[in-house]
Amino acid sequence: MSRRQLPPQIKKIVLKSGAVRYQVTTEAGRAPETGKRRQTKKRYRTEAEARDALAATTMAVRQGTFVPNSALTVDQACEDWLAGKRVRGTTATNYLNALQPVRDRYGAEVVQKLSKRHLDDLVTDLLAGTAKKANGRTRRPWKPETVNATLDRFETVLESLIAEGKLVRNVAALVDRVPAGPKKRRSTYTEAEVRRVLEVAAADRNGHAWHLALSGLRRGEIGGLRWSDVDLDAGLLTVANNRVSVNGKPVESDPKSEDSGRTLPLTPTLKVELRAARKRQAAERLALGEAYGPGTHVVVNEAGQSYHPDTLTDYWDRITRAAEVRRIRLHDARHTCGTLMHLQGVPIAVIAEWLGHADSAFTMRTYVHSQNDALVSAAGTLEALVAKRDKNANPPSRRKRRKRRKAAG
Repeated sequence: MSRRQLPPQIKKIVLKSGAVRYQVTTEAGRAPETGKRRQTKKRYRTEAEARDALAATTMAVRQGTFVPNSALTVDQACEDWLAGKRVRGTTATNYLNALQPVRDRYGAEVVQKLSKRHLDDLVTDLLAGTAKKANGRTRRPWKPETVNATLDRFETVLESLIAEGKLVRNVAALVDRVPAGPKKRRSTYTEAEVRRVLEVAAADRNGHAWHLALSGLRRGEIGGLRWSDVDLDAGLLTVANNRVSVNGKPVESDPKSEDSGRTLPLTPTLKVELRAARKRQAAERLALGEAYGPGTHVVVNEAGQSYHPDTLTDYWDRITRAAEVRRIRLHDARHTCGTLMHLQGVPIAVIAEWLGHADSAFTMRTYVHSQNDALVSAAGTLEALVAKRDKNANPPSRRKRRKRRKAAG
């Protein structure tokens, strides 16, 4: 039986060692970026492998699913993806931070050569606290939800490469996500603790900031609030500006979302606090003269300069220590507002509007929490119901039982 002739795309090559290889050269269409004609070349150990590869490549080219070899690295793929994201500064920073562990370890790797095992090893090290940063320092152990966010973000990067025809499969989608641990219960202040904090805040120059925090404003909304957004005569406060930290620097922008922009009525107490703050800042401006800063914001230092968002967090920790109450995050003051409103019977739709949420279910699920005092009250309610039931269920007295027997006899 005569041997089949090799197709023109397959060439038999004898290496210096005497080993035989079969080189497959195929037309791979035109490059989408340049429009130029593409060819692929690859060597195989056997003729059968070469013929199978030629058939598969030819079919993929016809179907438009062929992905040519590329030298695109993981780092460049991430950089290109980030460059195409038109998002807020804080969101862009979150994306950058999520992708950083992948770039630190595999940035120089060709993205087409990245395997599931690569990412599995990274996950193991992130959880154990043995992953290295680009500068050689060891990262602290990451929480499951943070590791999963990195996998999700990198999966999105690879998915975009598949859509561009630069990658065959998404290895990040194959990696098992880390099971989340028990959900940490949010800490919120009771009414008594809120009063204690505000008592101490009365002697603090930035006391009005803590009134705003316990009134449900986000940290960025507190730092970004401008006097032009406050109408003391009408008793209204408009959330129209956000001051956040992006890569360590304070940045001002529009509110977090469309629903975050809102106008709230001032409580009498908050109105008094804001009037006092404005009067105090006017005196500081007069004392410093031209050295005084812009003073456009409601919460500023003695020189009229707006605080860095992280500084507000530090000052909140200081005021809670002085008040000798439980330490909770500044953002948990916002959770406290929603929780206390709920416990006082404010409808959840109103609470969602007050906090600037689009979804009442999200408010109920995320911002409304139980408190020990509320549980004690619930126990009292249950006891009253049980006691009433037991009272109604008491058996008739002996005298009544005798009367019933006589009537029956």
